[in-house]
Amino acid sequence: MGKTQHQNLIRKLIPCVLYTLIPLAVLHYYRYISPRCSVPTADKRLESTATTDSITPLVQEQEAEVKNLSWWDYSEGHWVQTRLEPLYNCTSCEAIKLGQNCMLNGRSDTGYLYWQWQPKDTRCPPPVFDASLFLRIIRNKHLAFIGGSIARNQLESLICLLSTGSKPELVYKDSDEHKFRRWVFYEYNATIWSFWTQFFVEGIQYNQSKGINHNTLYLDTPNEKWASELDKIDIVVFSSGRWFAQKAIYYGEGNQLLGCNFPQENNCTDFNFFDAFRKAVRTSLKEVTKRFYKSDKAVVVANYTFAHFEGEWNEFATCPKTEPYKDGDAEMPYLENEMRKSAIEEVAMAVKDVKEMGGRLKIETLDVTKLTFLRRDAHPGPYMFPNPFANGIKEKVQNDCVHWCLPGPIDTWNAILLQLMKRWKDE
Repeated sequence: MGKTQHQNLIRKLIPCVLYTLIPLAVLHYYRYISPRCSVPTADKRLESTATTDSITPLVQEQEAEVKNLSWWDYSEGHWVQTRLEPLYNCTSCEAIKLGQNCMLNGRSDTGYLYWQWQPKDTRCPPPVFDASLFLRIIRNKHLAFIGGSIARNQLESLICLLSTGSKPELVYKDSDEHKFRRWVFYEYNATIWSFWTQFFVEGIQYNQSKGINHNTLYLDTPNEKWASELDKIDIVVFSSGRWFAQKAIYYGEGNQLLGCNFPQENNCTDFNFFDAFRKAVRTSLKEVTKRFYKSDKAVVVANYTFAHFEGEWNEFATCPKTEPYKDGDAEMPYLENEMRKSAIEEVAMAVKDVKEMGGRLKIETLDVTKLTFLRRDAHPGPYMFPNPFANGIKEKVQNDCVHWCLPGPIDTWNAILLQLMKRWKDE
Protein backbone atom coordinates (compact mmCIF):
# COMPACT_ATOMS: atom_id res chain seq x y z
CA MET A 1 0.00 0.00 0.00
CA GLY A 2 1.42 3.39 -1.00
CA LYS A 3 1.90 6.28 1.38
CA THR A 4 -1.00 8.23 -0.14
CA GLN A 5 -3.38 5.29 0.13
CA HIS A 6 -2.31 4.74 3.74
CA GLN A 7 -3.03 8.38 4.63
CA ASN A 8 -6.44 8.22 2.92
CA LEU A 9 -7.32 5.08 4.89
CA ILE A 10 -6.41 6.78 8.19
CA ARG A 11 -8.55 9.82 7.25
CA LYS A 12 -11.51 7.48 6.65
CA LEU A 13 -10.99 5.55 9.88
CA ILE A 14 -10.74 8.59 12.18
CA PRO A 15 -14.45 9.60 11.88
CA CYS A 16 -15.51 5.98 12.40
CA VAL A 17 -13.46 5.73 15.57
CA LEU A 18 -14.86 9.04 16.85
CA TYR A 19 -18.46 8.01 16.11
CA THR A 20 -17.83 4.87 18.15
CA LEU A 21 -16.05 6.49 21.11
CA ILE A 22 -18.36 9.48 21.60
CA PRO A 23 -21.47 7.40 22.48
CA LEU A 24 -19.36 5.26 24.79
CA ALA A 25 -18.05 8.35 26.54
CA VAL A 26 -21.56 9.73 26.95
CA LEU A 27 -22.79 6.41 28.32
CA HIS A 28 -19.87 6.33 30.77
CA TYR A 29 -20.66 9.91 31.85
CA TYR A 30 -24.31 9.22 32.55
CA ARG A 31 -23.49 6.01 34.35
CA TYR A 32 -21.64 7.95 37.03
CA ILE A 33 -23.70 11.14 37.29
CA SER A 34 -27.18 9.62 37.00
CA PRO A 35 -29.05 7.79 39.78
CA ARG A 36 -28.34 4.07 39.70
CA CYS A 37 -31.77 2.82 38.81
CA SER A 38 -31.03 -0.26 36.75
CA VAL A 39 -33.04 -3.34 37.62
CA PRO A 40 -31.03 -6.58 37.37
CA THR A 41 -32.46 -9.46 35.42
CA ALA A 42 -33.32 -12.66 37.24
CA ASP A 43 -30.23 -14.31 35.74
CA LYS A 44 -27.98 -11.56 37.11
CA ARG A 45 -29.52 -11.88 40.57
CA LEU A 46 -28.94 -15.64 40.56
CA GLU A 47 -25.42 -15.18 39.28
CA SER A 48 -24.72 -12.61 41.98
CA THR A 49 -26.07 -14.93 44.64
CA ALA A 50 -24.03 -17.89 43.47
CA THR A 51 -20.72 -16.15 42.82
CA THR A 52 -20.50 -13.63 45.64
CA ASP A 53 -22.54 -14.70 48.63
CA SER A 54 -23.45 -18.35 48.12
CA ILE A 55 -26.75 -17.45 49.76
CA THR A 56 -28.92 -20.03 47.98
CA PRO A 57 -26.98 -23.09 49.22
CA LEU A 58 -26.70 -21.48 52.65
CA VAL A 59 -30.44 -20.89 52.85
CA GLN A 60 -31.19 -24.44 51.74
CA GLU A 61 -28.83 -25.86 54.34
CA GLN A 62 -30.22 -23.69 57.12
CA GLU A 63 -33.82 -24.43 56.19
CA ALA A 64 -33.08 -28.13 56.42
CA GLU A 65 -31.59 -27.63 59.90
CA VAL A 66 -34.53 -25.64 61.25
CA LYS A 67 -37.40 -27.51 59.61
CA ASN A 68 -38.51 -28.75 63.04
CA LEU A 69 -38.38 -25.31 64.68
CA SER A 70 -41.71 -23.52 65.08
CA TRP A 71 -40.25 -20.09 64.35
CA TRP A 72 -37.06 -18.33 63.40
CA ASP A 73 -36.13 -15.36 65.59
CA TYR A 74 -35.28 -12.37 63.41
CA SER A 75 -35.21 -9.79 66.21
CA GLU A 76 -31.50 -10.20 66.98
CA GLY A 77 -28.71 -10.29 64.44
CA HIS A 78 -26.33 -8.20 62.38
CA TRP A 79 -26.02 -6.81 58.87
CA VAL A 80 -23.69 -8.49 56.39
CA GLN A 81 -22.59 -7.08 53.07
CA THR A 82 -24.04 -8.53 49.90
CA ARG A 83 -23.90 -7.89 46.16
CA LEU A 84 -27.53 -8.77 45.61
CA GLU A 85 -29.27 -5.94 43.79
CA PRO A 86 -32.55 -4.55 45.20
CA LEU A 87 -35.71 -5.97 43.63
CA TYR A 88 -36.83 -2.47 42.52
CA ASN A 89 -35.26 0.93 42.01
CA CYS A 90 -35.88 4.66 42.05
CA THR A 91 -37.77 4.73 38.75
CA SER A 92 -39.39 1.30 38.53
CA CYS A 93 -41.89 1.93 41.36
CA GLU A 94 -44.30 4.86 41.37
CA ALA A 95 -45.39 4.35 44.97
CA ILE A 96 -42.22 5.79 46.53
CA LYS A 97 -42.77 9.12 48.27
CA LEU A 98 -40.36 11.66 46.79
CA GLY A 99 -38.88 12.35 50.22
CA GLN A 100 -37.66 8.73 50.49
CA ASN A 101 -36.53 8.35 46.88
CA CYS A 102 -32.90 8.96 47.76
CA MET A 103 -31.27 7.87 44.49
CA LEU A 104 -33.67 9.91 42.39
CA ASN A 105 -32.94 12.92 44.61
CA GLY A 106 -29.22 12.65 43.86
CA ARG A 107 -27.70 10.48 46.56
CA SER A 108 -24.62 9.08 44.83
CA ASP A 109 -23.33 6.57 47.39
CA THR A 110 -25.25 3.32 47.04
CA GLY A 111 -23.50 1.18 49.65
CA TYR A 112 -26.57 1.31 51.91
CA LEU A 113 -28.39 -0.89 49.36
CA TYR A 114 -26.04 -3.83 49.76
CA TRP A 115 -26.61 -5.18 53.24
CA GLN A 116 -28.55 -8.25 54.30
CA TRP A 117 -29.91 -9.08 57.76
CA GLN A 118 -28.39 -12.21 59.28
CA PRO A 119 -30.23 -13.50 62.38
CA LYS A 120 -28.18 -14.16 65.49
CA ASP A 121 -29.21 -17.81 65.39
CA THR A 122 -27.13 -18.91 62.42
CA ARG A 123 -29.56 -21.76 61.73
CA CYS A 124 -32.09 -19.13 60.64
CA PRO A 125 -31.81 -18.12 56.97
CA PRO A 126 -31.67 -14.43 56.03
CA PRO A 127 -35.20 -13.15 55.34
CA VAL A 128 -35.81 -13.11 51.58
CA PHE A 129 -38.79 -11.51 49.87
CA ASP A 130 -40.81 -13.49 47.33
CA ALA A 131 -43.44 -11.30 45.66
CA SER A 132 -45.44 -14.13 44.09
CA LEU A 133 -45.59 -16.04 47.39
CA PHE A 134 -46.71 -12.95 49.32
CA LEU A 135 -49.42 -12.28 46.74
CA ARG A 136 -50.63 -15.88 46.84
CA ILE A 137 -50.92 -15.69 50.63
CA ILE A 138 -53.00 -12.49 50.50
CA ARG A 139 -55.13 -13.65 47.58
CA ASN A 140 -58.75 -12.51 48.14
CA LYS A 141 -57.66 -10.65 51.28
CA HIS A 142 -57.33 -7.07 52.52
CA LEU A 143 -54.14 -5.97 54.28
CA ALA A 144 -54.05 -2.60 56.07
CA PHE A 145 -51.23 -0.48 57.48
CA ILE A 146 -52.40 1.67 60.39
CA GLY A 147 -50.15 4.34 61.82
CA GLY A 148 -48.06 7.35 60.84
CA SER A 149 -45.26 8.05 58.41
CA ILE A 150 -43.21 4.95 59.30
CA ALA A 151 -46.23 2.77 58.52
CA ARG A 152 -46.51 4.63 55.22
CA ASN A 153 -42.79 4.05 54.59
CA GLN A 154 -43.24 0.29 55.07
CA LEU A 155 -46.41 0.27 52.98
CA GLU A 156 -44.65 1.92 50.03
CA SER A 157 -41.80 -0.57 50.34
CA LEU A 158 -44.30 -3.43 50.17
CA ILE A 159 -46.10 -2.00 47.14
CA CYS A 160 -42.76 -1.68 45.34
CA LEU A 161 -41.71 -5.22 46.25
CA LEU A 162 -45.05 -6.69 45.18
CA SER A 163 -44.96 -4.71 41.93
CA THR A 164 -42.16 -7.02 40.79
CA GLY A 165 -44.70 -9.87 40.80
CA SER A 166 -47.93 -8.18 39.71
CA LYS A 167 -48.99 -4.69 38.68
CA PRO A 168 -51.06 -2.85 41.32
CA GLU A 169 -53.70 -0.24 40.58
CA LEU A 170 -54.17 2.74 42.87
CA VAL A 171 -57.96 2.81 43.24
CA TYR A 172 -58.32 5.43 45.96
CA LYS A 173 -56.42 8.35 47.41
CA ASP A 174 -57.60 11.24 49.54
CA SER A 175 -56.70 14.89 49.05
CA ASP A 176 -53.33 14.14 50.61
CA GLU A 177 -52.30 11.13 48.53
CA HIS A 178 -49.76 9.92 51.05
CA LYS A 179 -52.17 9.42 53.98
CA PHE A 180 -55.16 7.37 52.82
CA ARG A 181 -54.65 5.17 49.81
CA ARG A 182 -55.79 1.83 48.51
CA TRP A 183 -54.19 -0.44 45.90
CA VAL A 184 -55.66 -3.54 44.29
CA PHE A 185 -53.69 -6.37 42.70
CA TYR A 186 -56.47 -7.55 40.42
CA GLU A 187 -54.62 -10.68 39.36
CA TYR A 188 -54.90 -11.90 42.97
CA ASN A 189 -57.94 -9.91 44.12
CA ALA A 190 -55.69 -8.59 46.90
CA THR A 191 -56.13 -5.14 48.44
CA ILE A 192 -53.61 -3.10 50.43
CA TRP A 193 -54.78 -0.04 52.38
CA SER A 194 -53.10 2.78 54.25
CA PHE A 195 -54.76 4.53 57.20
CA TRP A 196 -53.05 7.59 58.62
CA THR A 197 -53.91 7.26 62.30
CA GLN A 198 -50.58 7.85 64.02
CA PHE A 199 -51.93 7.41 67.56
CA PHE A 200 -54.24 4.43 66.81
CA VAL A 201 -56.81 6.06 69.12
CA GLU A 202 -59.04 9.11 68.82
CA GLY A 203 -57.37 12.45 69.32
CA ILE A 204 -56.78 16.02 68.28
CA GLN A 205 -53.36 16.79 66.85
CA TYR A 206 -51.49 19.92 67.81
CA ASN A 207 -51.85 22.86 65.43
CA GLN A 208 -49.56 25.82 65.99
CA SER A 209 -51.49 27.99 63.55
CA LYS A 210 -54.60 27.52 65.71
CA GLY A 211 -52.73 28.06 68.95
CA ILE A 212 -52.84 24.36 69.95
CA ASN A 213 -49.38 23.34 71.17
CA HIS A 214 -50.13 19.79 72.32
CA ASN A 215 -51.97 16.64 71.26
CA THR A 216 -55.15 15.52 73.00
CA LEU A 217 -55.57 11.72 73.06
CA TYR A 218 -58.48 9.55 74.17
CA LEU A 219 -56.59 6.39 75.00
CA ASP A 220 -59.61 4.10 75.43
CA THR A 221 -61.29 4.95 72.14
CA PRO A 222 -60.06 3.35 68.88
CA ASN A 223 -59.73 5.75 65.98
CA GLU A 224 -62.89 5.62 63.92
CA LYS A 225 -61.07 5.84 60.60
CA TRP A 226 -59.72 2.31 60.88
CA ALA A 227 -62.20 0.86 63.37
CA SER A 228 -65.12 1.57 61.04
CA GLU A 229 -63.42 -0.41 58.24
CA LEU A 230 -62.16 -3.27 60.39
CA ASP A 231 -64.77 -5.78 59.21
CA LYS A 232 -63.30 -5.57 55.70
CA ILE A 233 -59.68 -6.10 56.79
CA ASP A 234 -58.02 -9.52 57.10
CA ILE A 235 -54.48 -8.54 58.13
CA VAL A 236 -53.71 -5.43 60.21
CA VAL A 237 -50.23 -3.94 60.67
CA PHE A 238 -50.07 -1.33 63.45
CA SER A 239 -46.95 0.83 63.29
CA SER A 240 -46.28 3.99 65.27
CA GLY A 241 -44.54 5.26 68.40
CA ARG A 242 -42.49 8.35 67.67
CA TRP A 243 -45.55 10.58 67.66
CA PHE A 244 -46.20 9.72 71.31
CA ALA A 245 -43.10 11.61 72.43
CA GLN A 246 -44.79 14.92 71.61
CA LYS A 247 -46.56 17.04 74.22
CA ALA A 248 -49.97 15.57 74.97
CA ILE A 249 -52.90 15.52 77.37
CA TYR A 250 -54.46 12.11 77.94
CA TYR A 251 -58.01 11.03 78.68
CA GLY A 252 -59.21 7.57 79.64
CA GLU A 253 -62.52 5.76 79.92
CA GLY A 254 -65.49 8.10 80.14
CA ASN A 255 -63.23 10.98 79.08
CA GLN A 256 -61.65 11.02 82.52
CA LEU A 257 -58.48 13.12 82.61
CA LEU A 258 -55.46 10.88 83.16
CA GLY A 259 -52.77 13.55 83.00
CA CYS A 260 -50.20 14.91 80.59
CA ASN A 261 -46.55 14.42 79.73
CA PHE A 262 -45.58 18.06 80.32
CA PRO A 263 -46.91 18.74 83.85
CA GLN A 264 -44.43 21.52 84.55
CA GLU A 265 -46.10 23.63 81.84
CA ASN A 266 -49.70 22.54 82.20
CA ASN A 267 -50.09 21.98 85.97
CA CYS A 268 -51.54 18.48 85.53
CA THR A 269 -50.77 14.99 86.77
CA ASP A 270 -47.67 13.49 85.20
CA PHE A 271 -48.55 10.69 82.75
CA ASN A 272 -45.55 9.58 80.72
CA PHE A 273 -45.80 8.79 77.02
CA PHE A 274 -44.51 5.22 77.53
CA ASP A 275 -47.72 4.44 79.39
CA ALA A 276 -49.78 6.36 76.81
CA PHE A 277 -48.28 4.32 73.97
CA ARG A 278 -48.83 1.08 75.86
CA LYS A 279 -52.47 1.98 76.54
CA ALA A 280 -53.09 2.94 72.89
CA VAL A 281 -51.67 -0.39 71.70
CA ARG A 282 -53.78 -2.24 74.29
CA THR A 283 -56.95 -0.43 73.20
CA SER A 284 -56.29 -1.26 69.55
CA LEU A 285 -55.56 -4.92 70.18
CA LYS A 286 -58.64 -5.26 72.40
CA GLU A 287 -60.81 -3.79 69.66
CA VAL A 288 -59.56 -6.32 67.11
CA THR A 289 -59.63 -9.19 69.60
CA LYS A 290 -63.20 -8.72 70.81
CA ARG A 291 -64.49 -8.55 67.24
CA PHE A 292 -62.41 -11.26 65.58
CA TYR A 293 -60.98 -13.64 68.17
CA LYS A 294 -62.84 -16.55 66.53
CA SER A 295 -61.62 -15.68 63.01
CA ASP A 296 -58.52 -16.55 61.00
CA LYS A 297 -57.55 -12.90 60.71
CA ALA A 298 -54.18 -11.59 61.85
CA VAL A 299 -52.74 -8.56 63.65
CA VAL A 300 -49.11 -7.41 63.60
CA VAL A 301 -47.56 -4.70 65.78
CA ALA A 302 -44.37 -3.32 64.25
CA ASN A 303 -41.92 -2.24 66.93
CA TYR A 304 -40.42 1.18 67.50
CA THR A 305 -37.83 2.35 64.97
CA PHE A 306 -34.82 4.60 65.31
CA ALA A 307 -33.82 8.07 64.24
CA HIS A 308 -30.10 8.80 63.90
CA PHE A 309 -29.66 12.56 64.23
CA GLU A 310 -26.08 13.52 65.04
CA GLY A 311 -26.80 17.23 65.28
CA GLU A 312 -29.61 19.65 64.61
CA TRP A 313 -32.16 18.71 61.96
CA ASN A 314 -31.06 21.54 59.68
CA GLU A 315 -27.28 21.18 59.91
CA PHE A 316 -25.04 19.80 57.19
CA ALA A 317 -24.03 16.14 57.75
CA THR A 318 -26.61 15.44 60.47
CA CYS A 319 -26.93 11.75 59.56
CA PRO A 320 -23.76 11.29 57.47
CA LYS A 321 -22.80 7.65 58.11
CA THR A 322 -22.46 5.33 55.12
CA GLU A 323 -22.24 1.98 56.95
CA PRO A 324 -24.36 0.32 59.64
CA TYR A 325 -23.29 0.07 63.25
CA LYS A 326 -21.44 -3.10 64.07
CA ASP A 327 -22.18 -5.13 67.19
CA GLY A 328 -20.75 -3.35 70.19
CA ASP A 329 -20.39 0.04 68.48
CA ALA A 330 -23.33 1.53 70.40
CA GLU A 331 -26.04 0.59 72.89
CA MET A 332 -29.72 1.00 72.20
CA PRO A 333 -31.06 4.05 74.05
CA TYR A 334 -33.50 3.73 76.95
CA LEU A 335 -36.45 5.32 75.13
CA GLU A 336 -36.39 2.89 72.21
CA ASN A 337 -35.90 -0.08 74.50
CA GLU A 338 -38.90 0.91 76.62
CA MET A 339 -41.17 1.44 73.60
CA ARG A 340 -40.12 -1.92 72.19
CA LYS A 341 -40.75 -3.60 75.54
CA SER A 342 -44.21 -2.04 75.83
CA ALA A 343 -45.33 -3.34 72.44
CA ILE A 344 -43.97 -6.85 73.03
CA GLU A 345 -45.68 -7.12 76.41
CA GLU A 346 -49.02 -5.85 75.09
CA VAL A 347 -48.91 -8.35 72.21
CA ALA A 348 -48.15 -11.17 74.67
CA MET A 349 -51.17 -10.17 76.79
CA ALA A 350 -53.43 -10.09 73.73
CA VAL A 351 -52.20 -13.52 72.59
CA LYS A 352 -53.01 -14.88 76.06
CA ASP A 353 -56.51 -13.37 75.94
CA VAL A 354 -57.25 -14.99 72.57
CA LYS A 355 -55.96 -18.34 73.79
CA GLU A 356 -58.10 -18.19 76.93
CA MET A 357 -61.17 -17.45 74.80
CA GLY A 358 -60.39 -20.40 72.54
CA GLY A 359 -59.92 -18.10 69.56
CA ARG A 360 -57.92 -18.42 66.35
CA LEU A 361 -56.96 -14.78 65.77
CA LYS A 362 -53.21 -14.50 65.15
CA ILE A 363 -51.35 -11.67 66.93
CA GLU A 364 -47.63 -11.10 66.36
CA THR A 365 -44.85 -8.60 66.96
CA LEU A 366 -42.75 -7.46 64.01
CA ASP A 367 -39.66 -6.80 66.09
CA VAL A 368 -37.46 -4.53 63.99
CA THR A 369 -36.05 -2.26 66.72
CA LYS A 370 -32.54 -3.75 66.80
CA LEU A 371 -32.53 -4.13 63.04
CA THR A 372 -33.23 -0.42 62.47
CA PHE A 373 -31.00 0.76 65.31
CA LEU A 374 -27.98 -0.57 63.44
CA ARG A 375 -28.91 1.08 60.12
CA ARG A 376 -27.68 4.62 60.73
CA ASP A 377 -26.59 4.79 57.07
CA ALA A 378 -29.92 4.47 55.23
CA HIS A 379 -31.91 7.61 56.02
CA PRO A 380 -32.64 10.19 53.31
CA GLY A 381 -30.72 12.90 55.21
CA PRO A 382 -30.52 15.95 52.92
CA TYR A 383 -31.72 13.81 49.97
CA MET A 384 -35.28 14.16 51.13
CA PHE A 385 -35.33 16.88 48.47
CA PRO A 386 -34.03 16.67 44.89
CA ASN A 387 -30.38 17.64 44.39
CA PRO A 388 -29.89 19.52 47.69
CA PHE A 389 -26.30 20.46 46.80
CA ALA A 390 -26.82 21.41 43.17
CA ASN A 391 -25.60 24.94 43.99
CA GLY A 392 -22.83 23.85 46.33
CA ILE A 393 -22.58 22.76 49.98
CA LYS A 394 -24.87 24.68 52.30
CA GLU A 395 -24.32 25.20 56.00
CA LYS A 396 -28.03 24.79 56.68
CA VAL A 397 -30.04 22.06 54.97
CA GLN A 398 -33.10 20.13 56.14
CA ASN A 399 -32.41 16.47 56.99
CA ASP A 400 -34.61 13.42 57.39
CA CYS A 401 -32.86 11.01 59.76
CA VAL A 402 -36.12 9.29 60.76
CA HIS A 403 -37.52 7.62 57.64
CA TRP A 404 -35.76 5.20 55.32
CA CYS A 405 -34.58 5.40 51.73
CA LEU A 406 -36.43 3.18 49.27
CA PRO A 407 -35.08 0.74 48.32
CA GLY A 408 -33.46 0.21 51.71
CA PRO A 409 -33.51 -1.68 55.00
CA ILE A 410 -37.26 -1.25 55.45
CA ASP A 411 -37.65 -3.82 52.64
CA THR A 412 -36.31 -6.34 55.17
CA TRP A 413 -39.30 -5.63 57.44
CA ASN A 414 -41.57 -6.89 54.71
CA ALA A 415 -39.35 -9.92 54.14
CA ILE A 416 -39.79 -10.76 57.84
CA LEU A 417 -43.52 -10.04 57.59
CA LEU A 418 -43.63 -12.63 54.80
CA GLN A 419 -41.97 -15.18 57.12
CA LEU A 420 -44.73 -14.54 59.68
CA MET A 421 -47.40 -15.03 57.04
CA LYS A 422 -45.79 -18.21 55.75
CA ARG A 423 -45.91 -19.63 59.25
CA TRP A 424 -49.59 -18.71 59.60
CA LYS A 425 -50.26 -20.45 56.31
CA ASP A 426 -48.36 -23.56 57.36
CA GLU A 427 -50.21 -23.68 60.67
